Amino acid sequence: MKKIILALGIFCLAPKAFAQQDSIVNPLSISGYAELYYNYDFGKPSDHTRPNFLYSYNRHNEVNLNLGFVKAAYQQANVRANLALMAGTYAAANLAAEQSIMQHIFEANAGVRLSKSKDIWVDAGVFGSHIGFESAIGKDCPTLTRSLLAENSPYYESGAKITYVSDNKKLTLSGLYLNGWQRIRRPDGNNTPAFGHQLIYKPNDKITLNSSSFVGNDQPDSLRQMRYFHNFYGIFALHSKLNLITGFDIGWQQKSKGSSQYNNWYSPVAILQYNPTPKHSLAARAEYYADPNHVIVGYAPAQKFQVWSYSANFDYKFSSNIVWRSEARLFSAKNAIFQQDNSYKKSNVALTTALAVSF
Repeated sequence: MKKIILALGIFCLAPKAFAQQDSIVNPLSISGYAELYYNYDFGKPSDHTRPNFLYSYNRHNEVNLNLGFVKAAYQQANVRANLALMAGTYAAANLAAEQSIMQHIFEANAGVRLSKSKDIWVDAGVFGSHIGFESAIGKDCPTLTRSLLAENSPYYESGAKITYVSDNKKLTLSGLYLNGWQRIRRPDGNNTPAFGHQLIYKPNDKITLNSSSFVGNDQPDSLRQMRYFHNFYGIFALHSKLNLITGFDIGWQQKSKGSSQYNNWYSPVAILQYNPTPKHSLAARAEYYADPNHVIVGYAPAQKFQVWSYSANFDYKFSSNIVWRSEARLFSAKNAIFQQDNSYKKSNVALTTALAVSF
């Protein structure tokens, strides 16, 4: 997950200020978030669950909580920590493979600053993913629902990372040691280290470029299949009211242990966001996801997964911490993979609305 939450609380002080100040006034802060939604899937799934390649807003014809959490953040000049506990259908779908006691962990991490003169941190624990421009927190994303590439790449990860931010804030570079592909704990029998990187470059206040990767094995060592994955995205402020986001995911995984042959998947996406007023926002999205060998999308029926998706989004901000969102979304597949009226169709349509509140 499909998605990016940068290490929260990155704090950079000038060397002189750092040397003179060992603590921050009110280092502990409490925040919270809740997002209620209603989704209507015209495929009318009898079990009220949308297609299983969707992990957010995935319940049909019911009012539900997608994500709610309460977070405590501690920030000092040379130490930081975050703990957030969550509930909602996002947690139920994305952390189903984790131990029950861990399924309510949204964040649990701590870090120390390594240099007095440079912004270099080492953090360890459970984080939001370093992959993608979308996160689990809906209000921070340009569209109500997540893109297919965000839904089918890590939303969260666990391990350790070292992060460097340049003095001019234009470059952020991270190296990661991870427990796996969207894992808090390793799969049984897996002792293969997984690694990742993230490079964010902001040449000016109108352009953000990102490169992220994952290299590792998500199977027991006896079945080891190496996975190589890269995510790239760019965010461009075309105008004071107009933003363009483009992204591209691509990955390869060994067909079997020791094989020199690989299965491949990829996904491009483009989102255009228009903000006519401070309270109103419109967004349009077009994307494609191809995983013909079901490396990532284990979706039934077992036909090649090649899906286009289009959506239109409208947001209204009641205040800085309350936003109401609505979206219409179409899936169009090469094969008849969407269940509807006891048969399978090549398309699926859904309407979603949500109210997000933060404090």
